[in-house]
Amino acid sequence: MILSGTVIADSETVIENGAVVVDGSRIDAVGRRDDLRDRYPDREERRYDILLPGLVGGHLHSVQSLGRGIADDSELLEWLFEYVLPMEASLSPEEMEIAAKLGYLEMIESGTTTCVDHLSVNHAERAFEAAGEIGIRGVLGKVLMDQRSPDALLEDTDEALAESRELIEEYHGAFDDRIRYAVTPRFAVSCSEACLRGARELADEYDGVRIHTHASENRGEIETVEEDTGMRNIYWLDEVGLTGEDVVLAHCVWTDESERELLAETGTHVTHCPSSNMKLASGVAPVVDYIERGINVALGNDGPPCNNTLDPFTEMRQGSLLQKVDTLDPVAAPAATLFEMATINGAKVAGFDRLGALHEGWRADVVGLDTDLTRATPLHDPLSHLVFGAHGDDVVFTMVDGNVLVDDGEVTSVDADAIREQASEIDLSLEEYRESAAEAQP
Repeated sequence: MILSGTVIADSETVIENGAVVVDGSRIDAVGRRDDLRDRYPDREERRYDILLPGLVGGHLHSVQSLGRGIADDSELLEWLFEYVLPMEASLSPEEMEIAAKLGYLEMIESGTTTCVDHLSVNHAERAFEAAGEIGIRGVLGKVLMDQRSPDALLEDTDEALAESRELIEEYHGAFDDRIRYAVTPRFAVSCSEACLRGARELADEYDGVRIHTHASENRGEIETVEEDTGMRNIYWLDEVGLTGEDVVLAHCVWTDESERELLAETGTHVTHCPSSNMKLASGVAPVVDYIERGINVALGNDGPPCNNTLDPFTEMRQGSLLQKVDTLDPVAAPAATLFEMATINGAKVAGFDRLGALHEGWRADVVGLDTDLTRATPLHDPLSHLVFGAHGDDVVFTMVDGNVLVDDGEVTSVDADAIREQASEIDLSLEEYRESAAEAQP
C-alpha cells in the first residue's frame, strides 16, 4: 500500500507531495510520491492531506472513560476518592470492558496508535482483551493498591502481585506483540513499601516489562508521602526501586532541584499531562527544565474525568502554550518539541523500538489527516498546524502495525456505534462506594 500526501516523517522532516510505502507491519520506503510510484507501480494508493506517525499517549486511563464529566471542578484527592475510585469500584467485568473499548475507540479515532494505560484493580484482563480486539498498540497494567483504598479496591499485597504475574504470563507480548505489560502501582499514597518493592522485583523477572505509576502530581500527595516516609516522593520511589530506564512516572509537577537531578541520573521517563494538571489545578510541570536536563518527557491525556478528552492534538497545543506562559518565553516548547513528545519520546516511554517516526524499516503506525477546513486555511506550516490547529476529529485514517483501524473516518476493527450505545446505557451507581472511599482518603 502507498499512502501519499504531505509526509511529516519526524519533527525535522517534512516531504511535500511525499509518500509512505507499507509492506505488512513495516514501512518499506518513505520519499517523494513520484519516485515511489515508479518503484512500486502495482501498489494500491491512498491519498491524504497530511501523513504523520501514529501518536503515543504516554499516560492514560482508558477504563475511566465512563466517568467523563462526573468530577469537574475538583482537586486531585477529592476527585480521586469521591468520584473516580468509587466509579472504578462499581464497574462489573462487562462494564470495565466497555469502558476500555470506549477509551481505545476515542484514541484510534483521534490519531493515538499507542497508549501507556493505567487500568484499575479489578477486571484488568477485560481491558487487555479489549485492546487486542480493537487493534491499538499498548502497554497496560493492573493497578496495585494495598493501603488507603476503598474496600472494593483494597487488595492483599501478595495476592495483587500474584495476579499481576498471571497477567504478565498471559498478555505480555500478546496480539503479535502489540500489547505489553507494565507493573502499575497507583501511587505511593495507596501502596505500601512491600507493594512498591514487590513491583520492582516482579518487573525485573521479565524482559521488557515496565513500571508505570503516578508521582508528585499534587502537593497534598507529596505531604502525605513525606509524613509516611520522611522523604520527598521521588526519593522515596528511588529508595524502593521505582526509578530507572524502565520506569514511567506520570505528572512530576512538584519536584525540587535534587529530585530532577535524580530523574536525569537514573534515566527515568516522565509523562506530562497538561490538560489534566490545569483542570485539577495541580500546577505546571517544569517540562522545559526536564528536557534541558536530558530527561525523556512524553505527553499524555490522563483520564476522561480530568480532561475530558483523549484528543492528542489538544495535549500538544496545551503543552506548548502552558510552558510559554509559565516561563514567559515565547520560544519555549516550540511545535517541534511537542511533536517529539507525542511521537518519538512517547515511543521511548512505551518501550517499543522503531516507533514514533515514518522511516524505512520502522513500524507501520500511520495517521492521515484532512486539512480541507477553514481552520487549516491557509496552511503555511504543516507541523505548526498539527500542534496548534489540528483536532482529533480531523483524523480520517489510522493504521497500527500495518492494519487499517480507521478508514475514511470510520472504525473498521469493531462496531463503534454498538460500543457507544452500550456505554451510554451504563448507570454509574457510586453512592454505596463513596463512604468507603472517603474513609480511605488521606
